[in-house]
Amino acid sequence: MPVNLLDLPGLTVSGFKALGMNHVTMNTPQTSMHEIKPGQSLELLKELHILTRDGKMNQDSRRKLKQIYHLAQFIEPLLEEIRREHADIQLVDHGAGKSYLGFILYDLFFKALGDGSRIYGVETRDELVAKSRDLALRLGFTGMRFLHQSVAESIASDDLPPRIDLVTALHACDTATDDAIRFALEKRVKFIVLIPCCQAEVAAVLRKNKSKMLVSREHRVLAELWRHPLHTREFGSHLTNVLRCLQLEAHGYQVNVTELVGWEHSMKNELIIARYQDLPRKRPADRLLELLGMLGLEEMRQRFFTPPE
Repeated sequence: MPVNLLDLPGLTVSGFKALGMNHVTMNTPQTSMHEIKPGQSLELLKELHILTRDGKMNQDSRRKLKQIYHLAQFIEPLLEEIRREHADIQLVDHGAGKSYLGFILYDLFFKALGDGSRIYGVETRDELVAKSRDLALRLGFTGMRFLHQSVAESIASDDLPPRIDLVTALHACDTATDDAIRFALEKRVKFIVLIPCCQAEVAAVLRKNKSKMLVSREHRVLAELWRHPLHTREFGSHLTNVLRCLQLEAHGYQVNVTELVGWEHSMKNELIIARYQDLPRKRPADRLLELLGMLGLEEMRQRFFTPPE
């Protein structure tokens, strides 16, 4: 009976090469080994349902893996920088979901550190927390922790260490991204990595105040930017991220905004990376408050709070 090499426990991509098998072909042309990083646990990819039990990968799984790997390319240099400063990296992944990113980062980076480094997944759905805990236990990923909490609840949680080095929030819907920012600001986290999703709160306030803005001599031309419902949604989403970036800058962070992967892979691909540099705060804070006033969003000052003068 033929043996499927992918079923051998603990075998990684680099393990194939160690066996002198540099050109392994899967059972299907849908999957090729060059798409999987060297050292990546194939068993983990099966558990995450990125690979099927017979080693196949469909188009959706390929797209998901490409997104995670691309994001890991941004995160790993940040982890290396933290590691040069001190041991025991502490990463918190807010809105972790099934913890694809956390598990793959742990497998490729954290597992080999052999110190007190930890990845904490924060998630509100208890069934996902239970499954992640079980998977980490079965794989021997002893440096992973999973908390059944909201992002807001985690700010004061005793289950997290006092020092957090890096915060991620990937597709944390609507205000969960803002809660992750608040968490990072409260903890004075060095690095923040965000992929925002479903930003509806600002659009709702724009919609509520639209009639007033359209009859205002001062604002009526500007309000044309979101007069139509589709534009309200799209402009509100874009504006939310602009305000988030200004808020981070107003707290001393250097902010970079880029594209995660091409549009053919995901429409939710705006990537915000913030690094705490203790930069001057007054100018971005003033611009944030001016923008809120210009667009009739004064009521959102509490959401996009700035440091006290």
